[in-house]
Amino acid sequence: MRRSSDFHEITNESRRRFLKAGVALGGGLILGVHLPQLANAAAAAAPSSRRARRSASFEPNAFVRIGADESVTVLANHSEMGQGTYTALSMLVCEELEADWKQMRVESAPVGAAYNHTVFNIQMTGGSTSTWSEWERLRKAGASARVMLIEAAAEQWSVEPSSCHADAGFVIHPNSGRRASFGSLVDAASRRTPPQDVALKTPEQWKVIGRSMARLDTPSKTDGSAKFGLDVSVPGMVTALVARPPVFGGKAKSFDARKARAVKGVIDVVAIARGVAVVADGFWAAKRGRELLHVEWDEGPHAALDSDEQGREYAALSEKHGVLARLDGKATLAIQGAAKSLQVVYELPYLAHAPMEPLNCVADVRLDGPTPSCEIWTGTQFQTGDHAAAAAIAGLKPEQVKLHTMLLGGGFGRRAVGDAHFVSEAVELSKKLGKPVKVVWTREDDLAGGYYRPRALHVLRGGVDAAGAPVAWQQRVVVQSFIIGSPFEAFLVHDGLDEIAVEGAKELPYALPNVAVDWQRAPDGVPCLWWRSVGHSHTCFAVESFLDELAHAGRKDPLELRRTLLAEKPRHLRLLDLLAEKSGWGGKPPEGQGRGVALHESFGALVGHVIDASAGQDGRVRVHRVVSAVDCGPVVNPDGVKAQIEGGIVFGLSAALYGEITFRRGRVQQTNFHDYRLLRMHEMPTVEVHVVPSDEKMGGVGEPGVPPVAPALTNALFAATGKRVRSLPIRPSELASHGAAR
Repeated sequence: MRRSSDFHEITNESRRRFLKAGVALGGGLILGVHLPQLANAAAAAAPSSRRARRSASFEPNAFVRIGADESVTVLANHSEMGQGTYTALSMLVCEELEADWKQMRVESAPVGAAYNHTVFNIQMTGGSTSTWSEWERLRKAGASARVMLIEAAAEQWSVEPSSCHADAGFVIHPNSGRRASFGSLVDAASRRTPPQDVALKTPEQWKVIGRSMARLDTPSKTDGSAKFGLDVSVPGMVTALVARPPVFGGKAKSFDARKARAVKGVIDVVAIARGVAVVADGFWAAKRGRELLHVEWDEGPHAALDSDEQGREYAALSEKHGVLARLDGKATLAIQGAAKSLQVVYELPYLAHAPMEPLNCVADVRLDGPTPSCEIWTGTQFQTGDHAAAAAIAGLKPEQVKLHTMLLGGGFGRRAVGDAHFVSEAVELSKKLGKPVKVVWTREDDLAGGYYRPRALHVLRGGVDAAGAPVAWQQRVVVQSFIIGSPFEAFLVHDGLDEIAVEGAKELPYALPNVAVDWQRAPDGVPCLWWRSVGHSHTCFAVESFLDELAHAGRKDPLELRRTLLAEKPRHLRLLDLLAEKSGWGGKPPEGQGRGVALHESFGALVGHVIDASAGQDGRVRVHRVVSAVDCGPVVNPDGVKAQIEGGIVFGLSAALYGEITFRRGRVQQTNFHDYRLLRMHEMPTVEVHVVPSDEKMGGVGEPGVPPVAPALTNALFAATGKRVRSLPIRPSELASHGAAR
């Protein structure tokens, strides 16, 4: 999920209202940072087994547990899907607690109001918000624990707490030389009342924040002991694969399960809300049984969906006025009076999230006996919604449902679904069968299963004056809405405008006297969702490509034109200057290569890329180097920031070079990684990431690295070949047999 400069306010008011839609998802009350409240909430939510550990641990609030064995465990309320959240959140606690990093451990938090997002009011992970949203709360959680430990030690030593301090897992009294480990103080500290308020350390006092720390999840992921959703196995569990309609909006009319039931290991074939499930004693039996299952489908209203025809439909829509998103000056008149004008069209396809670990969920619904329950194990980005959906399907009270957040093998937004469908399938099946069920999606299921980044078409018109300066900008965005009709509509749609559809275009940062942006809603039918960087993923491509075209039309250097148009934005200028310096912008790239630039603000962070690329005579693209600069405000873990920008570059290059979901006869044409390609190791360019020292408000880094990748690449290819790429993914045929490098 996403947003731009004011993202912190939450990315303006829209996002603040946005996930207050958590109420619609069954969310609880928002809980502030007040630490006694957190402590009370943690105690109330703690299972009896956890309360029984009181003598062996100190739990001052919902987020921190200190063991008599000297371990410090952070209960992370945001999902770990490779982005380093567990480590960053633990660093916040470690800093204020004054623990030794070697003591730190991390567990996923249970579902409960104490763990709700500080802004969005539900327990979730998205929008590149995990670190900045916990920036104050988790530091206060650590500081509160530190104060209580110091008070406990001071009481034992009969000295003033102010004469003691904590360091590296010990409370120390310098005057007497006495020291006590955190673990030795857990009993005494547990009897103390959490402080009403605590002072936080200043940046000059930081020992952990701002340093590159070893990730806490690396050892288990290296030795294979890490547990992802696909690794879960519980006693008595069966495995199910679901045959879902081949066309979105279709339904099963009837099915013949005789051949499927004949497969050794197949236990049952069950109709569920979303299709027909083949249940077996293992994955391969379920898969073979599903292959032999015959289902008669009612394909519904989208059986004729065809990508080529849809493209023509989008083009027709682009000729109609849409809902106004921004209007400054008189763009149409300015274009008519420009010395030179141009109109271009940019097209971007549907994109799948394609996480390395496909969707999966284990559910164990127990309705017999005195204590009905439902227990779930899954990798999710929307704990509150999934928990609420499970309770509704099982017919249980929320407190009777327990959800374990496993490690996620990638998410990118795909595991943050409002309808909780991949959890709902498992809960429904377990309830029907009366035993634990693991529902597994194959790679083919995942790619054909929907919830894509929407297809988009942008029409841009602009003009430059006699001196080559841009004087006007018109942009029409044709894209469907996945917000309208969802629980989030009331919070993100205003006066008919879906703000997600135009984010990144509406906030055009360049100083132009005449700007008009509108949105034409494309038809629904293909289920869509936030995809890493969401609306910015398509708007940035159009914006940064068109600005390059205006620079060429006005005979301006692309980077210098940006510098001119950003003269009143010092943050952008600092980043641009660093990017120019580190990339050697003024110099000439190697023979046959072109150099392109793009920058974009999203999720409270500003990222720019300079890419060196070339195209062979056959049109095949080679990306040689990417130089990046990022300003995300204060940095918790520098290595984590760099890793996320690097990952965003890989993600963005994969989409620009290969990513595309297409339809024929209503059916998705791509099936696996052979025809939905990802960037491969031998294609990886040299990457340099430079972090801009910044005291701006903290932003996110999981998503902002993605949007500028595609336009920086296509701008570089224009510099190398003289040919503009305006449609993604890049087609080698469009670049083949190009002329001399420009």
